[in-house]
Amino acid sequence: MSEYVSIIKSETSQSLSVCFWIEKEKPFKIGEKMYEINTAAYMNGYNWEAFFNYYLPKNHPEVIEGMKTDPEAGTYVAYYPLTAEDEKKAEKFVEIIKELIENEEKLYEVVKNEGQSIEWD
Repeated sequence: MSEYVSIIKSETSQSLSVCFWIEKEKPFKIGEKMYEINTAAYMNGYNWEAFFNYYLPKNHPEVIEGMKTDPEAGTYVAYYPLTAEDEKKAEKFVEIIKELIENEEKLYEVVKNEGQSIEWD
């Protein structure tokens, strides 16, 4: 797992949590650049939620089925029930986040070209 995203499995609550720590160095710097491109894109947890609410249905609708979220100022967390099928969705979502962060030009293009369509916080 990377230092900025991981899956936490809870047997107690029977859930999987995809935790994206947006204040880690790399996502934080990317968020600053996203804000430079579009000042509505102040990338706290709520605006990462806005971004994913726009991006995932268009590009990866399979990962949002059954997903709940809990954004905060410094984190974005997506929750799934603890099932084998949802574990695959959580793993896919982690890969999507990594792909976007490691290839941040994709993020910048979406913000630049489609940012007006995103319902920013």
